[in-house]
Amino acid sequence: MATIVDDLKRAPFIRVDADAPGGTPTQKYTDPDLGTEIIPKERYISPAFMKLEWERMWTKTWMIGGRHEVIPEPGDWMSHEIGTESMVFVRQPDMTIKGFFNVCPHRGNRIVAKDASGSATTFKCGYHHWEWTPDGELFNLPDRETFPQLAGCNTLGLKPVLTAEWGGFFFFNLDPDAEPLIDYLGEIPVHLAPYEFENQKLIDWKTIEWDCNWKTSVDAFNEAYHVPAIHPELLSWLDNWNVQIDCLGIHNRYLIPFTTPSPHYHEQSKLSGEMLFFASLAGVDTADYEGRPRDLRLAIQRAKRAKQDEVIYPYSRMNDDQLSDDYHYLIFPNATMNVYGEAMLLFVSRPHPTDPNKMLFDLMNFAHLEPDQPWQLPEHQTYKHGQIGLGLILDQDAYNLPRVQEGMNSLAYEGLIVGEQELRIRHFHAVLGEYVDGIRPKRG
Repeated sequence: MATIVDDLKRAPFIRVDADAPGGTPTQKYTDPDLGTEIIPKERYISPAFMKLEWERMWTKTWMIGGRHEVIPEPGDWMSHEIGTESMVFVRQPDMTIKGFFNVCPHRGNRIVAKDASGSATTFKCGYHHWEWTPDGELFNLPDRETFPQLAGCNTLGLKPVLTAEWGGFFFFNLDPDAEPLIDYLGEIPVHLAPYEFENQKLIDWKTIEWDCNWKTSVDAFNEAYHVPAIHPELLSWLDNWNVQIDCLGIHNRYLIPFTTPSPHYHEQSKLSGEMLFFASLAGVDTADYEGRPRDLRLAIQRAKRAKQDEVIYPYSRMNDDQLSDDYHYLIFPNATMNVYGEAMLLFVSRPHPTDPNKMLFDLMNFAHLEPDQPWQLPEHQTYKHGQIGLGLILDQDAYNLPRVQEGMNSLAYEGLIVGEQELRIRHFHAVLGEYVDGIRPKRG
């Protein structure tokens, strides 16, 4: 017997016309045939697989290193860690950014602290005071005459890390022979250009040490199948069923409708408090939508479109669905972007240096701000798992993920059984598998 939920799942859903001009491309990409095999649990718990990941994937891919506003002036620097490596990124006099391995070539000391930032005219190793200029050139070597093997040597500069910029972010790649960043990103810059990330400001920045593998985190944010069980509070205003999934070369996305109830929601004729809140922000009179909350999403789109010339948000560059929905992108391997018309929530999942059952979770919030709105760079803090609240929804994920990781270590568990709603997970693992197998994945 068909239920109301079944009927709603079959009901047509209104999306923006894929042929309509402007905004992020919305066409549905053909789903790749990736099979239905179990994804082995060893990918999440095995030190041997972790080692292969490091040698063949982490050292070959482009990753986000930081934001422009963290190091705005020449001489400003910040450090960043991935696995066992630490890098320092420095703003140059010509306003470009250069990256270097954060290690002294003399005795291996870290030159600057991890997860730190500052400003410097030179970088001096605290162990023996070897010193370098902001462009990585050796500036001073105390008692150089006592190193006869270095006579005439001019290769003692800081070892460079390949660095490039896009969208207000700077990226790095540990492979000096890597392809250009723009080639690696593929369609991503065109898709996300309407949001004008470069004009946003970082308003919150935390790192949390989570008790799970970095892929356990990526997987959690790569599907909406878990919403009814883990986040039932979302069902009144987030449609986890009418989700469009697209695989974009090595990257992927889903387009998930907001400000409309899920077919799984028990009350389909009443506007929830969250729906009333979103309507008020857009200036929509909710009296016209009592009894038909599924129509409110399009009304919110129309209201935002009507005032696009009066607000600071780049609505005029977006399609209608972007005014209400979450355009959710994974930049392989580890950057998850929750993108909205007014803001962006970024998750970066980093591997633990030695333990496959742990990771670092970077949480960054960005927003478009009024030109005269006060702003200062938020202080970056690192916390242990459970030490700080991240808001109801992320706290629900943070509570659940260690239990997923514990279960993966069970003798009774074989690996991931992935369904159609979890296509992004299977695609992500297909790309990862090619890297680990020594294959260069296709970019498009």
